Amino acid sequence: MASTDAFAAQPSAAPHEATVRPTVPTRRGVLAPDRLADLHPLARPPETSPLLTAAEVRATADSIAAMQDPDGAIPWFPGGHTDAWDHLECAMALELGGRDDAAQRAWDWLLRNQRDDGSWATSYIGGGVRENFADSNQCAYVATAVWHHWRRTGDAAFVAGMWPVVRAALDFVIDMQAPSGVIWWARDAEGKDYPLAMLTGCSSTLHSLRCGLGLAALVGDARPDWELAAGRLAHALRAHPEYFAPTSRWSMDWYYPVIGGALRGAEGLERLRGRWAEFVIEGLGIRCVSDEPWVTGAETCELAIALHLVGETAAARTLVRDMQHLRHHDGAYWTGWQFVGGAHWPDERSTWTAAAVILAVDTLSGGVTEAVFRGDGLPEPLPTLAPDGEELDDVEALDRLGCDCDPAPVIGAWSNDELAGRLAS
Repeated sequence: MASTDAFAAQPSAAPHEATVRPTVPTRRGVLAPDRLADLHPLARPPETSPLLTAAEVRATADSIAAMQDPDGAIPWFPGGHTDAWDHLECAMALELGGRDDAAQRAWDWLLRNQRDDGSWATSYIGGGVRENFADSNQCAYVATAVWHHWRRTGDAAFVAGMWPVVRAALDFVIDMQAPSGVIWWARDAEGKDYPLAMLTGCSSTLHSLRCGLGLAALVGDARPDWELAAGRLAHALRAHPEYFAPTSRWSMDWYYPVIGGALRGAEGLERLRGRWAEFVIEGLGIRCVSDEPWVTGAETCELAIALHLVGETAAARTLVRDMQHLRHHDGAYWTGWQFVGGAHWPDERSTWTAAAVILAVDTLSGGVTEAVFRGDGLPEPLPTLAPDGEELDDVEALDRLGCDCDPAPVIGAWSNDELAGRLAS
């Protein structure tokens, strides 16, 4: 390899073109080493050079703001739908990119659309509801976004104003917790829970519950029910993979238990080592799904955050650099690249991909996002009871001792359309 720079040998893109790679890099076979950095041929020692300049981050934030609807909703792309999770991710990125004006419009939209039960519809389009059921993970994410805003600004008035929103949302979410500790994926308009647990969604929800507990401490409103719910969910995530739908072809299921905090340290590192060769494509990023020749920018950046959280910052920086071939000249990002056909797919530049880039860059630059996902200042879940009734100090202690949890049925994995159809039926 002549250079460790992922782009050193690439021609410059014309001003109107995204930088793309004309060939597919060859994967190198490497025996399992002790460090993830060794698995990535382009990994470099830690460096201080910025992954993006401040001007580039601002341009990416501007690209998100340019796609914001007049009512404040942030759709996936112009004319597309909006969901609360991606909307909030974009709001965080807008704030980091200096677009507080657009972020405030996003917050205002969120407040206007929260329902009486604390939830949001799964998706909106054109100013109305597109899918009326509620996704537990999407509803929980408001706690993460409010905690992120607090960590960035220290604005106690904002936290106080948003507290009723967060409280209602997380109360709605924990009401969907099953006896096994998992939180069901969705609830329909009639209040019927859909008995399917998603590993990625539950991992994100665990982190949101902890952010909610941090906010509860700030406002002086103790929520031991959230602590218990978080403890039960953490145990399910750590010890009971059989409780979750078999969606392991998705890269998110691989790394999200690390981002969400269920697995960290040696356990988190071991998890990321385990499927590295399945998902990582040298020089391009990571596959969205294991069985398709398709790398996606958001998943690549989320994996970079997970890597950083287990100490693999060099590999994380390399991945963020690798996915810059998806950057458009205006600072937006293509969602993905089909590296066999040689085309961007889908044919869209998505707001949430741009947001994921900003959050990853902030994390790897030591910004507030690093502290948020590392869990700085967040309470741990309440102690859990061992099978013999002994109170344990933490969730990990129960995992070490083993448990007598009942086996939970796992419902087959379906496509999003099939899941939505079953929920509506």
